[in-house]
Amino acid sequence: MIGYVTIGTSDMEKAKSYWSQLLEPLGAGLLMDLGRIAMIGAPGAPMLAVCTPFNEEAPAHGNGNMIAFAAGSREKADELYARALELGGTDEGPPGERMPGFYGGYFRDPDGNKAVFFHMG
Repeated sequence: MIGYVTIGTSDMEKAKSYWSQLLEPLGAGLLMDLGRIAMIGAPGAPMLAVCTPFNEEAPAHGNGNMIAFAAGSREKADELYARALELGGTDEGPPGERMPGFYGGYFRDPDGNKAVFFHMG
């Protein structure tokens, strides 16, 4: 269903490094680098693309937009959330149970894009 999600960046090298290192424990890596856009993921799975905007204006993150990454367990969600902050992300809500059966830790990447590592069940 979802092939890839694209987020904007003002610093491609920093974004590629941040997201590649952050998602490496989930088996993801840099799959394609075309200069102004790079795809990070695992073969055959949905990917995250980081790019400088085509219109050459400043990247902007949307209010209400967020990328959710399935962590596989509560412990892995904790680990990846901590890794996101260690790599330069900022806290948007520490890991915890948000509702029965949903556990997540929210953060923003260095460009302000919001994401969560979550576990259901």
